[in-house]
Amino acid sequence: MKTYLALPLIALSLALSACATPETRLRSGLVDAGLSPAMSACMAERMVDRLSLLQLRRLSSLGSLKGRRIADLTLDQFLHKVRALKDPEILAVSTSSAAVCAFR
Repeated sequence: MKTYLALPLIALSLALSACATPETRLRSGLVDAGLSPAMSACMAERMVDRLSLLQLRRLSSLGSLKGRRIADLTLDQFLHKVRALKDPEILAVSTSSAAVCAFR
């Protein structure tokens, strides 16, 4: 009987996680890539207003950095990875967001 009660709760939590906003997903992805939570939140807030959903999905490929210690990833290393996406708009928005957020 308990299994039947847990099933709707699991389904609800999966449905809610699928509704995460692009900003939330980007912020989580930036943290996973190794940026600090504060820098990730600041950059995600700016970037979601300036990039398309397709470009935001391309940024998710930066998950290859996952597992690195935050202290080991410099902003320069992060931007090098963004440059490798070969999208000038993503690079420009990421760079300007990083610059603005570094001084907040």
